[in-house]
Amino acid sequence: MPKIAFLSSSSPEALKAKTTFEALYPSVLPTEAEILVALGGDGFMLETMHAHLQTHLPIYGIHCGSVGFLMNEFSPFDLLDRLEKAKPTPLYPLEMIVQHNGGSIMRSLAFNEVSLLRETRQAAKIQISVDDVVRLQELVCDGVLVSTPAGSTAYNLSAHGPIIPLGAPLLALTPISAFRPRRWKGALLPETAQVTFTILEPKKRPVSAVADFTEARDVTSVSVRQTKEAYATLLFDHDHNLDERILREQFLE
Repeated sequence: MPKIAFLSSSSPEALKAKTTFEALYPSVLPTEAEILVALGGDGFMLETMHAHLQTHLPIYGIHCGSVGFLMNEFSPFDLLDRLEKAKPTPLYPLEMIVQHNGGSIMRSLAFNEVSLLRETRQAAKIQISVDDVVRLQELVCDGVLVSTPAGSTAYNLSAHGPIIPLGAPLLALTPISAFRPRRWKGALLPETAQVTFTILEPKKRPVSAVADFTEARDVTSVSVRQTKEAYATLLFDHDHNLDERILREQFLE
């Protein structure tokens, strides 16, 4: 039997599920575990991935929240069999390097997306470069984002970005409510691309940058690239894995 640590969000549903699982299976502290079982929704899964990134422990999510794209179905009585048959899926994050108005630099990781958003009533003006080549001189918009394949069905999809199959070596570059150029719908980039956003008129049109749930305000430039130096391994039921979910999402009405 693997050494399992059960982690839960603060929601009543997740806390009740944690009590149920700990009554059925021996559990250990996360520092002693071989597998982490995360009980909650996608938000809690992202928190767990970030909090335990250095351990490289596989994480098996169980849906006890509002959104469960990264989670497996709730079923308390066959956990050991499901863990044995689960498919491991490594996820590589985006690295966001932000420069603020004051000149300070901040680094963060994002498994879903890095998004830039206007802070005031005025639209943002953003210049976009890919691998040091300016590809869009000025995007007037509410914002713009770079998404991983795993995050392509999250905020990216809501912004009408493309769904990317999990194994595809691609990133999605997607505008959020673009005003000019009005017809630009974004781009698919190789996973090796480095995207640099330069904020035009940053004092008049301030912009924030968000990597998953880490926010930086009043930024002047943001650089985004995928890093293979960090990763998280998620476990999915063999008949309901993340590849299948991403493929199925493309055929929903």
